[in-house]
Amino acid sequence: MENKIQLNKKEIRHIRRLAFSKKNIFDNEMVSILDENKEYLFLKNPITQNIYKYLIDYLCSFSKKWFGNKYIKILDWGCGKGHVSYWLKKMGENVTSCDVTNTGVTSAFVINSPLYSKAGIEIIQLKHNYNLPFDDSSFDVVLSFGVLEHVPNDIESLKEINRILKQNGLFFCFHLPYTLSYTQNIAHLGGNWYHSKLYGKKQVINLLKRANMEILDIWHRALFPKRKFILPFYHVIERIDNWLCNYSILKYFATNIEFVAKKEI
Repeated sequence: MENKIQLNKKEIRHIRRLAFSKKNIFDNEMVSILDENKEYLFLKNPITQNIYKYLIDYLCSFSKKWFGNKYIKILDWGCGKGHVSYWLKKMGENVTSCDVTNTGVTSAFVINSPLYSKAGIEIIQLKHNYNLPFDDSSFDVVLSFGVLEHVPNDIESLKEINRILKQNGLFFCFHLPYTLSYTQNIAHLGGNWYHSKLYGKKQVINLLKRANMEILDIWHRALFPKRKFILPFYHVIERIDNWLCNYSILKYFATNIEFVAKKEI
């Protein structure tokens, strides 16, 4: 059914800034489920949890407003370690999780995260570089947490996401590495090419147009490196970071560029 809700740019940005400014509670229950595998260390950091939680809150708040509070179907595309699917499930959301099998330690099938079994989440295997095993118009929302930059063919992947989205469905893309990011470029100089593809705003908009999707909101995020540090007053630090990424020229050196787009009718 066609979405009848219309949000202007000011309303959309208000939803984001409200979600990003919330003081989220550290999830000790989730930490107690995780084992000592070093791949989970970042989830035991309060500031990292806070970031993931406010991004998920933005996704849910925006989607509920966009679809008029109806029960929505969400695809966690490239679900990896399982924390996003776990939190969505814990919030009562209808989430489907999928991942490929050939991406080393980042694959849900390789790491065998206990979060999936605890939440009763089944992972659907993706066996093709970009084709998805879902019918046309299957989901209201598709989300990418650090996935798009790793796929072999980003434009074909975006076209597939468009295909499985319902009319006026939403695609949320978080943690997309930014082309002018000082942290990403320092990593490249040091020989770390984990993010070999970096994206700029014009490039993102052109890719989405080719995939028949329209940008609703796009922003820079993550100026300070925080993932490896346990920081006091982390909520304050994150608010300062987000303010700089919204209102200062320093945003053009941020780590990520992120967006929400809708499927064109």
